[in-house]
Amino acid sequence: MSKVWFVTGSSRGLGRDFVEAALSRGDRVAATARNPEHLAGLVAAFGDAVLPLALDVTDGAAVEAGVGRAKEHFGRLDVVVNNAGYGLSGAVEELTDQELRDQLETNLFGPLRVVRAVLPHLREQGGGHIVQISSAAGVAAFPLGGGYCASKWALEGLSEALAAEVAGFGVKVTLVEPGSYATDAIASAVRAQAHPLYDGFREAFAANVKSLDPGDPAAAARALLKLVDAEHPPLRVFFGNENHQLLQQVYADRLQTWADWQDLAFEAHGRTPVTPAA
Repeated sequence: MSKVWFVTGSSRGLGRDFVEAALSRGDRVAATARNPEHLAGLVAAFGDAVLPLALDVTDGAAVEAGVGRAKEHFGRLDVVVNNAGYGLSGAVEELTDQELRDQLETNLFGPLRVVRAVLPHLREQGGGHIVQISSAAGVAAFPLGGGYCASKWALEGLSEALAAEVAGFGVKVTLVEPGSYATDAIASAVRAQAHPLYDGFREAFAANVKSLDPGDPAAAARALLKLVDAEHPPLRVFFGNENHQLLQQVYADRLQTWADWQDLAFEAHGRTPVTPAA
């Protein structure tokens, strides 16, 4: 059976490839963008199978209206992809309150608004799949990424709780954590006003970007199709292979640190540390 999708941030990058992949296999898509003119090519190529919608995820009323129009137009919603977002680059000390608030408005509150709008429809029809586009930066933080990582770590926690809350309604939730892809995501990131004390991190970040082997967005789109077709999709899944070894080490280091400081943890609770039997 063909599926009906609702995808935010459909005008470019991974979102555009997600939409094109779904449409190319015969699915129907409510594709959203802040400027719907950027969706004209999709309409020309796929006709009535695509519903272009003007939508800024920072506008709660617009989100409610867009979801309602998509449901009315197609009759149901099967896959909801919260893809709209952007990057923020800057050391924590460099970030202004407004820059961080704006980041959270789009990357965290945007998906929250969409989830609140779609859940009544998904419950009513007895199922659906919410896909949250997170990042490898939603699992491990890095210098100059404090604001962006904060938004994605928050999205991860929100979505993990959501998955448990809606499973009984037949609604599935998956966090997709992409690595680097051949899009303009890094180039288009907002940059905080630089302080020279952190220039060394900027140089290291630039060198790391040059060393990356970006993935093919079309391949990510094909993988997403398999994901939403799975009977039992995972709560979390990486897209790309570059971060597996790094993130395995991140988790190993966390477990080791907790083990190293376990005695202090017991003391902090007024308990006697447990000594393993010889």
